[in-house]
Formats: sequence, structure tokens, C-alpha cells
Amino acid sequence: MEKIREQFPILHQKVNTKDLVYFDNAATGQKPQRVIDKIATYYSKYNSNIHRGAHYLANVATAEYEQARGKIAKHINASIRETNFVRGTTEAVNLVANSWGNENIQKGDELLISGLEHHSNMVPWQMLAERKSASIKIIPVLEDGTLDQEAFEKLLSPKTKLLAVNHVSNALGTINPIKEMIQRARTFGTIVFVDGAQAIPHMVVDVKDLDADFYAFSGHKVYGPTGIGILYGKESLLQAMSPYHGGGEMIKEVRYEGFTINDLPYKFEAGTPNICGAIALGEAIDFVNDLGIENIAKIEEELLQYATMKMLEIQGMKIYGTAPQKASVISFLVEGVHPFDLGVLLDKQGIAIRTGHHCCQPLMHHFNIEGTCRVSFAVYNTKQEIDVFINALRKALMMLS
Repeated sequence: MEKIREQFPILHQKVNTKDLVYFDNAATGQKPQRVIDKIATYYSKYNSNIHRGAHYLANVATAEYEQARGKIAKHINASIRETNFVRGTTEAVNLVANSWGNENIQKGDELLISGLEHHSNMVPWQMLAERKSASIKIIPVLEDGTLDQEAFEKLLSPKTKLLAVNHVSNALGTINPIKEMIQRARTFGTIVFVDGAQAIPHMVVDVKDLDADFYAFSGHKVYGPTGIGILYGKESLLQAMSPYHGGGEMIKEVRYEGFTINDLPYKFEAGTPNICGAIALGEAIDFVNDLGIENIAKIEEELLQYATMKMLEIQGMKIYGTAPQKASVISFLVEGVHPFDLGVLLDKQGIAIRTGHHCCQPLMHHFNIEGTCRVSFAVYNTKQEIDVFINALRKALMMLS
């Protein structure tokens, strides 16, 4: 564990005179030194635009960029042509909603969205439904934070053109049975978009095994930089879709009379991309594979169980999201205590957690609350940090009582 922690320079500092305890990993993960070094190397050694240059720096940058794409494609069991660089999950959702959605959704169609969704996997579909006079149906959430699978099956119909669902809930940690849900959706020929932002750092993701039509994730959730992400799409779907943006790289040829669209994956990568971000994301995927995603999952599961046990010993504690299958996220409230107040007092003790609705306001309203406190763990966290957190939490609650 110490060897893992040594790779993350940001962890070795004090906040408000206390050793930093970083439990906000569901918002963004920290970066190992090798990823930071990759960014520095790009800008100091071979910074150049890609694909069109004939000089040395351009060739090196292009090779690094495309090698990163290859690493990421292999990691999720996709082809290179199906692996598109985007700014993050939010852009991926908007790309599909504005390209595939505009071309395939008609008046009277239904879009099925889960009640667990982040705003980014809800609002673009609501905007699409409004444009196309389609309707939105919501898969209800049960008391333990799982999706009501019986209701889901009843909501599916020939009108259901799209299912949009997260693989893992960012607010509750619930791991959804994505593979089974996709299989049920296939009965009606429904296209399935999976938000994998919270799954990619915690578990094996095999898009072919899942049979997802679209799968998206953000680099900063998986030890990579911000401003970069991946949209996977089945090649047949991507081929049929129109480009989301127009400009350089997404074209083969431009004439005064018109243009010819480039091949996949460049068709959806107009403009100078986040070259450095893509290369650094490739390095982050190498980091994950060097550790082993199964080893990461085991460490995080131990942290989740240990923290849950310790937190439930605190009087007035209520954990939201008690699904049998969970990622390393604990969303909680303590009776009579506002989550923001608790977050501030924990910060004073060097502990970083997230408070609020976690971009899941409809889900919070479902539970008749405004928000929660959320702790979320990564591979570099420890049981000793959890003990520090529990002691700080008890101290904060005494101050607020």
C-alpha cells in the first residue's frame, strides 16, 4: 500500500495543519506521478499537432496519441475504430443525443432513463425529447438504491427507442445489472447508452460482453487528467451517424461545393484534440493494468466494508444506498445535522468529502432529502485513513450537537 501511495504526490501534504485524507474520489481521482510525468514530457519534449505534420515532433505526438487510443480500446475490448476521444462523459452523451438521437428519435417515441442518473445522462435526453416531441420514462429506484427491475421490464415496449443508464451510481454506489438490462432491452430492439464514468476505475469493463451500443467514461475518474474521455460506439451505429461537429480532422476532403467525411474514429474528432490528455489517459490505463483491476477492486471492497461497519456504529447515522452490489461509495446523513456543516468541519480536520446532491437532484428528491455527505475510496486509500475520518466525524458531531 505504501508503494501505491508513494506514486501520488498530492496525498503527501497537510490541509489545515492535518495530513490530507482524500475521500472525494467519485468526483475526481488523483493522478500518479507517471501520469503527471507523461503530461510534462509531452509539453517539454514533443508538443506538436498531430496527423498532418511531416516533421519529427508531429510524428512522435501522433504515434503517442494513437498508441494511447489502442491501449484504451484494448482495455475495454473495443476496436480502434469504435473508440472516440471526447472531452468526457458529458460530451459523449450530448454527441449521441445530437447525432444518433436527432436522426432516429421521432414524435411519440419513448426514452427510458433510470432514476439513478447523473444530470449529464438525463438533461441531454430531456432536451432531445423536447425537440422531437418524444417522452421520457423513468425506471423507479427502490429503498435500498437498486433499480426496480420488475418496473423496468414493464416500462419496456416497442416504443422504447433508447435506454440510458449508468453502470454505477455516482451518488449511491449501486452497481446496476447492465448486462441483464441490455439483454431485456434487446427484445424490443432498444438502443442502450451506458454511462460508465463511475465503473471504469473500479471494475472490468468489456463492452463486447455487455453488448452495449454506446459506453462512455471520463479520464479524470480513472487516474487520468480532466478534459478527456472516451465514447465507445458499435461501428455500425457510428458509421450511420452524422458528425456532431464540423471542422478539421473529421473530413477527408473539402471543396467549395462540399466535403467528404473522414473514416472512423476521426469522423467525430473535429478540431485539434486534447492530445496531451489522450496520451496521459493511456498512461493512466497502463497504471491500472499494472496494478490489476481485480486487485484494485479487492482493496476498495475491503475499504467499503470497513468504513460501512465503522460508520454504522455512530448514533443517528443513515446510509443511502445499501445495494448488495456496490462500488466504494458511501452516501450518508446524520440525524439533525446539515451535510454542508459536516463537510466544513471535516475539511478543518484535513478530510475531503463531497456534500450536496451530487448532480442527482431527482434522486435526492426521491428520498425526500436535499443532499447527502459522500465518501468515496480509491486504491490509494487505507483503513488507517478511515479511522482518522471516523474520529474526525465524531468530533464534528459533538461540535454540532
